Order: sequence, then structure tokens, then C-alpha cells
Amino acid sequence: MPKKVPERRCLGCMEMKPKTDLVRVVKSKDENIALDLSGKAPGRGAYICKSTECFEKAKKARRFEREFKMQIPDDVYSKLEAELNG
Repeated sequence: MPKKVPERRCLGCMEMKPKTDLVRVVKSKDENIALDLSGKAPGRGAYICKSTECFEKAKKARRFEREFKMQIPDDVYSKLEAELNG
């Protein structure tokens, strides 16, 4: 029996996809927000496709802010987008 691949919802396109196809954005206990390319960093995680289009949709709809229950400054968004395109 094949191993079940966990699925997560992308905050941009709102589609369920295999966890391995998505990038995790994590909020640590000290409220720092960063990309977690390993998928194992401690903290609250949210997932997004590896595309700029999905990132922009999530940013415009303020889905990261709702998910993490906090305001996110524009410089953090800029840093995340640069890392994603990286």
C-alpha cells in the first residue's frame, strides 16, 4: 500500500495540493515571518504555491494576516517575495 502524501491548501489559489509542491511560510514565537524551505521550522505554518501569482493573490486578500492573526508590514512581504523568487 503506497504511503499517503499529506495535502495542504495554498493561500493563493485556495487549492489542495501535495505538501511537497508547496512552500511553507512560518510565524515563529517571537512573531518573525519567514519562508521555511525545509518545512520543519517550529511555529505556525501556512502554505503557498511556488509561484509569484499565488503569492500576490494571498497578499492582496490578506490571507497571511488572517492566518497568522497579525498585521504584516510591507517590508516583510517584500522579503518573502524576494526569497520566493530567489
